[in-house]
Amino acid sequence: MKFELRDITRRFGDRIAVNAVNVEIPQGQMVGIIGRSGAGKSTLLRMINRLQEPSSGSIYFNGAEVSSLKGRALRNWQRDCAMIFQQFNLVPRLDVMTNVLLGRLNHRSTTMSLLKIFSRDERVMAMAALERLGIEQTALQAAGTLSGGQQQRVAIARALVQAPKMMLADEPIASLDPLNAKIVMDALRDINEREGITVITNLHTLDTARSYCERIIGMAGGRVVFDGPPQELNANAVREIYGSDRDGAGIDETMTSTSLASTRRGEAPVAIDTSGMMAEAAAMR
Repeated sequence: MKFELRDITRRFGDRIAVNAVNVEIPQGQMVGIIGRSGAGKSTLLRMINRLQEPSSGSIYFNGAEVSSLKGRALRNWQRDCAMIFQQFNLVPRLDVMTNVLLGRLNHRSTTMSLLKIFSRDERVMAMAALERLGIEQTALQAAGTLSGGQQQRVAIARALVQAPKMMLADEPIASLDPLNAKIVMDALRDINEREGITVITNLHTLDTARSYCERIIGMAGGRVVFDGPPQELNANAVREIYGSDRDGAGIDETMTSTSLASTRRGEAPVAIDTSGMMAEAAAMR
């Protein structure tokens, strides 16, 4: 299954947020999109999920034109292309289990979901997702009472129960401390490698993109100015993505560092340390 963007453009009045982007992504890649604020990263992801409409161009998945879908077919695409937001988008007053189960919304009737009538199998699926993320002990807590890192893991669990073919993450670690950022990125990589789900994530930090993503797309001014493996992201490429400082020097990469101590892809077996997450969660209680 191949995902394609063909000349995708998005205009807001006279401003071009995304400018004629052409990208092909085979199934199962983990892709990081980097660039300065305003480069078009979030707009691009929102168009992929059809939360925003392209001004021109086409989006294809497995040969079908996603950008022309309407009604039920569009809802099915948004089910298959799960979205994880920077601000989590949970319902704070609902318990964690119900927030996760809402990921099943497009798999069943809306009435059944709104009445919170879920099957035993769906509840087992939701609990398994929470256990996988190391936060099953929060299942009956109101989502609004959790820490930011825990809420982002709930959002990932909700995306998991959608049984998606692709997972989009819009700045998933931007508001998290380094420890929780690592836990979230480890979870996304684990999903990518174990399930073979394509993961596309927007990131501000070069060290995170290099550590977790097998492919990096750099955007500047709405255009793709770099597309390649992490080892090709050299000083010249970074300068083209981020520009130079007022003295003409290249950007200091330490300015974007999150100090994540992550093993790079391919250097060692990858797994989520569930026991470590459990210890962290217990300490937060």
